[in-house]
Amino acid sequence: MAYVDGFVCAVATANKEQYLTHAKLIASVFKEHGALQVVECWGDDVPDGKVTSFPLAVQRKEDETVVFSWVRWPSRTIRDQAWGKVMQDPRLSDQDRILPFDGQRLIYGGFEMLLEIE
Repeated sequence: MAYVDGFVCAVATANKEQYLTHAKLIASVFKEHGALQVVECWGDDVPDGKVTSFPLAVQRKEDETVVFSWVRWPSRTIRDQAWGKVMQDPRLSDQDRILPFDGQRLIYGGFEMLLEIE
């Protein structure tokens, strides 16, 4: 069964193009190491919540947009093998210093797929 890594972060709205450039680079590295699909979504209708919401979860500031992303892998095993290679990829060596978002507010996790309907 396929496996998915999910990500939610807040990006300065003014940095949309910088984020897209970053996302394209990361996506190409993921794909080279076995990812089936990389999806990046720019928040368009992401309401504030009173108890829980995407904006609350990432501590979105007034000038930021919520981004929701996922990477689909063939399996958890392939994903686990790929992550080590992705983290060692020289194209990403400077990414920690130049992330177009606050990495401390990034939410991520790996998920076993239960259902997929196309």
